[in-house]
Amino acid sequence: MKNFLIPTTLKDDTISAVKSAISQAKESDCEIVLMMVSETPDAFSSSNFLREMRTGLTKSQEEVLETCRYMIDHAKNCRIKIHNQYGLSSPIFRGIIEHFSVKLVILTHSYKQETKRIHQYLVQLAGNQKCPILHLGNEFKEDFTKALYIENSSANVHVKDVQQFLNENFSYEIVSQTSKIDDNYEESAPYLTEAISKYEIDLLVETRKGEKIKFKKVKKQNINEKLGLPVLSLYEELV
Repeated sequence: MKNFLIPTTLKDDTISAVKSAISQAKESDCEIVLMMVSETPDAFSSSNFLREMRTGLTKSQEEVLETCRYMIDHAKNCRIKIHNQYGLSSPIFRGIIEHFSVKLVILTHSYKQETKRIHQYLVQLAGNQKCPILHLGNEFKEDFTKALYIENSSANVHVKDVQQFLNENFSYEIVSQTSKIDDNYEESAPYLTEAISKYEIDLLVETRKGEKIKFKKVKKQNINEKLGLPVLSLYEELV
C-alpha cells in the first residue's frame, strides 16, 4: 500500500496534487491524506479553545475539497483522509508520517508560498524527514517518466543507487544527470534547458540531507521554481 500526505490550505493546485497521487498509486491501494495545520489557539479555558479551533472553510476551499473527494471516490483503489493538525513539532510530524504509513509527501507550489510561520515550518520539517518529497512544478502533469538527476557534490550517492531506489519505489528512468547547480545556475541554465528538451525530461531528482530549520525573510528560489519542473527529493540515507 502506497500512502500519500498532502499538506494543504485547499488552494486550486491541491487538485493537481491529488491527481498526481492517484497516478503515482497506479493500481495499488492507497490512502491520500489531506493535512491542514493551524497554530494552537492561545486560550485558557477548554470551551474557548474548542471554539477557536472551529474555523470554517471558504466557498472556494469547499469547492476544492469537494473536487478532491469526487476524484478519489472515483479511483477504485484510493480513499481520502482529512487530517486537521493543531500545533506542530518534529516528533509530531514524524509521528503523523509513521501513523499513516506515508510513502510520499507531495508539496504544491502554493503551499510553499504560504506566509504563515506554521506552513513554512512544515515545509522545513518535511525536508528533515526520511520520506521522499515530490515538489510539484508550476505546470501540472499527472505522470512522469524521464528524469534528470541533479547530483549533490557533497553526497556519496551514485546515480546507479538512485536509479535502483526509483526502480523499487517509482517508475522513473534517469536519462541525464548534472552536478549541483545552486551556486552557478545561470551558467548551467543553457545546458539544463538543452538536456530537458533533448531527452524530453519531465522530472528532476535530487538528494537531500537534514538541515537546521531557519526562517528567512527572503525565500531562496528552488530549482523547480526556476525550471518549472517537479522535483523528487530523496533523503540520502534511504538511497
